[in-house]
Amino acid sequence: MKKETETYIRQASRMFFGLYLLLLIYLMFFAEDWGRTMLEGDYRYNLVPFREIRRYLVYYRQIGLRRVFWNIPGNIIGFIPYGALLPAMRRKKMGFWKVALLSFELTLFIEVSQLILRVGSCDVDDMILNTLGGCIGYGIYRAVFHKKEKKAYEETV
Repeated sequence: MKKETETYIRQASRMFFGLYLLLLIYLMFFAEDWGRTMLEGDYRYNLVPFREIRRYLVYYRQIGLRRVFWNIPGNIIGFIPYGALLPAMRRKKMGFWKVALLSFELTLFIEVSQLILRVGSCDVDDMILNTLGGCIGYGIYRAVFHKKEKKAYEETV
């Protein structure tokens, strides 16, 4: 890939990453439609892995498909941009485990902040789903850029 193209991709990724983080902060802490009102509720948390995921899948009729979608696939989809943009912003290559760890760390920060601020709920299942989303995003990044790197290599040979 040409140096100018790499620079452009990094700069565009940084811009989209900044916009993504602003949107994420809004949705996690300020979106009143999602029940995000600060310091008004009780402490709500789930520390048992897969408890809420199982509950959403078993009782989807009572909960409603919309809420099930926003919780399970929504948590995964919401972190796909994080996993894809994070390595795209950097000059040095970033491996799968680094992206997985950073996805987990950001999610842990968000969940603990939600617990402390009593905004939403602190849920270990969200951490699992968000980390999975970050890993999927990295897979998409690698699939796209591996093809471009391979093509560029074949053109030079």
